[in-house]
Amino acid sequence: MTVAVGPAAPPSTVDRAAWAISAEGLYRSFGPKPVLQGLDLKVGWGERMVLLGPNGSGKTTLIRILAALSRPAGGRAFIGGFDVVEDVEKVRPLLGVLCHQSYLYRDLSVQENLTFYGQMYRVPDLKERSAYLLERVGLAPHADSLTRTLSRGMLQRLALARAILHRPAVILLDEPDTGLDLQSSAVLRDLLRELAEEGCGILLTTHQLERASTFADRVAILSRGRIVYQSDEPGGLDAESLAETYYRHAGR
Repeated sequence: MTVAVGPAAPPSTVDRAAWAISAEGLYRSFGPKPVLQGLDLKVGWGERMVLLGPNGSGKTTLIRILAALSRPAGGRAFIGGFDVVEDVEKVRPLLGVLCHQSYLYRDLSVQENLTFYGQMYRVPDLKERSAYLLERVGLAPHADSLTRTLSRGMLQRLALARAILHRPAVILLDEPDTGLDLQSSAVLRDLLRELAEEGCGILLTTHQLERASTFADRVAILSRGRIVYQSDEPGGLDAESLAETYYRHAGR
């Protein structure tokens, strides 16, 4: 039996004429320090965009706003055509989010974590869905292990399975490759490709320039709260060219 990684069909509540992810003039500050300064960004359906930028450039703040975890001080953001502030109850079911926190329960087993989140999202084929994803992320042999016993990389792979368990239409990943070895990174790369092929809009941040070109259809560079570069064509930059472009726009 073939089980789709992402949505088997576009959710009827999503306006496919709208962008999967859209930010218009986003502004956010912490005290007197501006973090996002009139940021504009668009990600299409079936597209993987990698967002690069130095520490403090605003990557995590942007992800949190798009995930309806933080409010912008100015501008607007949309997920599938829904405003992340005004339509938050419509936005959240559409999202799969992986931030720096895993949102996993350490004293539950690997399987129990997926069962908990699957019941919360009312995943209809939860047993089969969980088994499939655990196999895909290489954790099937550890299904009964307590989550607190997992390595950093295994924990990250479980958090990824949690994020896509309910077949979200839009996926936001903040440095999901942190702590992943080469094999786990390949699992992430393949899952992202399949999710995009199934129509998901994906925005991912990373510090790993050498991995960004394998994760992305397009690349954007964020510096001092603004997008300072976007690639126009999918797959337009190899790893060496991407590094040169990054250092030219964001510095070393």
